Amino acid sequence: MPKERAGRATMKDVAALAGVSAKTVSNVLTGTAAVRPQTQQRVESAMRELDFVPNLSARGLRNGRSGVIAIALPDLATAFSAEMLHHLVDAAHQRGYAVQIEETALEPERERDLVSRARQHLVDGVVLNPIRIEDSVVDRDDRLPPVVLIGEVEQHVTDRVLVDSRGGARDAVAHLVARGARRIAAIGGDDQPELATATSRLRLAGVRDGLAAAGLEHDRRREVNLLPWNMEAGALGVRTLLDRGVEVDALLCFTDSIAVGAMHELARAGIRVPEDVLVCGFDDIEQSRFTTPQLTTVSFDRNEFARATIALLEERIAARDVPVRAVAIEHRVVARASTDAVPRGVSPGR
Repeated sequence: MPKERAGRATMKDVAALAGVSAKTVSNVLTGTAAVRPQTQQRVESAMRELDFVPNLSARGLRNGRSGVIAIALPDLATAFSAEMLHHLVDAAHQRGYAVQIEETALEPERERDLVSRARQHLVDGVVLNPIRIEDSVVDRDDRLPPVVLIGEVEQHVTDRVLVDSRGGARDAVAHLVARGARRIAAIGGDDQPELATATSRLRLAGVRDGLAAAGLEHDRRREVNLLPWNMEAGALGVRTLLDRGVEVDALLCFTDSIAVGAMHELARAGIRVPEDVLVCGFDDIEQSRFTTPQLTTVSFDRNEFARATIALLEERIAARDVPVRAVAIEHRVVARASTDAVPRGVSPGR
């Protein structure tokens, strides 16, 4: 146990506990020099044990920075956003940044406001999660401050961290086909351009890729998109499919929240999961392990995603002229009980 201290811990305290120099602690905080992973873990552990808080104002006086970054997500009400934000804030704090959190919703003006604050040096950089490139400040501003995009919006102006949504959806369809599904519906994407987002376009393309690879024709009547992507959208999506009169033996929902709502509506209609219809989600939120049955989903390492995002932003803050990079985080299909049986198929109104 460290000795009890009067006042807040300093970098020297962290260095002593971790068995390193104060310079090494500084390097961990700023990322200005490479630190071995084992050493970084010791330093970060010491920071947590000592409840160390970096002196951001002093850092700012020395390097002209605020020590604050902004993170903006489109919808903070979703379970996915809450989990993603948790990991992003933790990764930022581990590197010594304070975090300003914003919700952009469907209002591009909020993005522009954040970018303006960064230009005024009120924040050092911004993490953005735009849902459509045509609405994003990234597509409209050629004087960007340090910005890292997360998500599927494809561009070559600034750094981004992503999951291969198209590949993930394709792999999910392959899993459903392997479980016996032949009439696979998608909730989260269709051909309506006014509802299309970068993610919905990619995941829908992945669904169609998967069907084509399996020799199955896609039926546009089995494609439904409703915004926002939440549990209510999943329930309404199932009701829409039933009202259309199309046979369905599997659902690929473009988020786990959509899948939870879909399973609720299927149960209300007397349709069993997985005996009658298989259900697969996307994102592997905590709730997916506690549904009945447990939800099969496309998963990725959110901690790795967050660390890559903050590392890219920190490097961009330090050097504006480095080449633009895109980092893809690996995904996998996590098979659970919601796809655990060969489906029999259902007809609408069952």
